[in-house]
Amino acid sequence: MSDKVAEFRALHVPGDPLILVNIWDAGSAKAVAAAGAKAIATGSYGVAGAQGRADGEDFPLDDVFDNLARILSVTDLPVTIDMESGYGADPASVGASIGMAKAAGAAGINMEDRMSGEGALLPIAAAQARYRAAADTGIFVNARCDVFRGADVAADGDALVAATLERARAYADAGAGSLFVPFLLDAKCIGAICDASPLPVNILRGKGGPTHRELAGLGVARISHGHQPWAAAMAWLTGQAVEVLGGNEPDY
Repeated sequence: MSDKVAEFRALHVPGDPLILVNIWDAGSAKAVAAAGAKAIATGSYGVAGAQGRADGEDFPLDDVFDNLARILSVTDLPVTIDMESGYGADPASVGASIGMAKAAGAAGINMEDRMSGEGALLPIAAAQARYRAAADTGIFVNARCDVFRGADVAADGDALVAATLERARAYADAGAGSLFVPFLLDAKCIGAICDASPLPVNILRGKGGPTHRELAGLGVARISHGHQPWAAAMAWLTGQAVEVLGGNEPDY
């Protein structure tokens, strides 16, 4: 395990979560690092959007690593990158892609348990094999589990927690370093997952959901912000352009 991987792994402490403000390029990485970040994390939506592309592995793998190289050139912090579904049709090709990320200097990756563009989750065994191929490279794997995506938490919360924990155990056995459960704002479900997960839990902060402090109290080990920083930056830019092009003076 490289020093950066070990350093990044050690930042995942239940109850004292690593807070990641997701970035998209070297400039945004510098800004977040200057604010006191402990690690740098890309979000695939923002990375693709900054290049005028769509999320969902539309951003070519060579460009992913070119972007990573530029980010690494401006920070000594551990860098984790969003590898979406792993950029591979099968476990062997996933391992090759993730191995390239490790060789390029990434300390960690995010990887989903569904294929890009697909709504359904992969069968557990298939997802586990892909996570094992990624983890075998020695990189820190944040195993994204999309059980709550589009689900009715009020009606099915207990069953969704159970399904998430079943996958958590499989992904832990595959060598994943943490469990990422996006699309979940319900404090009861978050707490239940944190209490029983064999992996430290990453939650995506969302409007209307628990605060950073509340997530820490639930046992969360990592808080990320996904595409939201990029979307906020683009909304600010659009607003400024509307003002200036409409004949008003800018705020900056």
